[in-house]
Amino acid sequence: MAQHIAQRPAPRPPRRVSWNDPATRALVYQALALALVGAAVWFLVHNTLHNLSLRNIATGFGFLNREAGFAIGETVIAYSPADTYGRAIFAGILNTLRVGLLALVAATILGVFIGIGRLSKNWLVNKITSVYVEVMRNVPLLLQLFFWYALITENMPGPRQAHNPLPGVFISNRGLKVPGLEGASLDWVLGGLALAIVAIIAVSHWATKRQEATGQPFRLGRVAIGLLIGFPVIGWLASGASLTLDMPALKGFNFVGGLTLTPEFVALFLGLTVYTSAFIAEVVRSGIQAVNNGQWEAAGSLGLPRRLVLRLVILPQALRVIIPPMTSQYLNLLKNSSLAVAIGYPDIVSVVNTTLNQTGQAIEGILIIMAAYLTVSLSISIFMNWYNKRIALVER
Repeated sequence: MAQHIAQRPAPRPPRRVSWNDPATRALVYQALALALVGAAVWFLVHNTLHNLSLRNIATGFGFLNREAGFAIGETVIAYSPADTYGRAIFAGILNTLRVGLLALVAATILGVFIGIGRLSKNWLVNKITSVYVEVMRNVPLLLQLFFWYALITENMPGPRQAHNPLPGVFISNRGLKVPGLEGASLDWVLGGLALAIVAIIAVSHWATKRQEATGQPFRLGRVAIGLLIGFPVIGWLASGASLTLDMPALKGFNFVGGLTLTPEFVALFLGLTVYTSAFIAEVVRSGIQAVNNGQWEAAGSLGLPRRLVLRLVILPQALRVIIPPMTSQYLNLLKNSSLAVAIGYPDIVSVVNTTLNQTGQAIEGILIIMAAYLTVSLSISIFMNWYNKRIALVER
């Protein structure tokens, strides 16, 4: 019987440390680079702490628990000068998130329509949208903010002569006054609205899987309307139907009641929306043009109208090209909101500037601003990257 002897691999020769070895040189270069970075960080930290100690400036974040002593013009949460610096900074972060997220949604909707309009065969629509994009992209955002703020505060009438286009809606140099809801059921209604949005996303995902499996489309629009109406109504009834409409009214020299959108908020919202929508429009236009013309022709040969071809065939394919640059525009919008300090909107930059002027904790204040923007930006990036991977083509 033939004996099969397993051949063992020859032992590797011992590795010698030599400067001629590329791996050895790479390790040395990396170690030197890390040592230089570490030395630079140590020098900056040591030098900063030494200078602070010479000037008897305390370090640390203990000041966040001290009384702020300054007011904030508008806040999402309850705040008074008797609250701490920490709560004041938190109010500034919420103000930044409020205007940033609202402008993000508005800029996306407007940018999509403008981008589609740039590809319109209608000469007038095409030229108007082209002029819009070129003008808004080439005028600095700071100038646009000054323009909107001056337009609202200088050219709008006072409260007594305020424009009243709709019942309960007043436009003046004090801002925009609209009716508001108040009562114990408000939180339940908002919770129902949030639950309805989550349910719509879940149903949309199920409808997509169902259509892929059976080919049968699902009428999501009617279900979405029913959920958006039904869940808030259920929350309203479950909480005792305690909800009233607070209508604004003129008393003396100003309005009372209702909700107020200040001139600073409106100017910042309009500036961010209009400026960013011009860039988003170009992203959408380029994404649509990246889809092969054969897709238009093939869908048109089936008798589909152009609007359905765009919505059902072209845009789903264009999303794979649109999403990565759209992420950059979302991040730019959020970071551009820091210009709010120029028109007096109390965002995180404005609040922290007031804080560090009173406390002298400049380094800690800058670190807080950096951490806040970094956290929000990374959150947006993670979500957009997840969505980009979800819609990406999977190769077999």
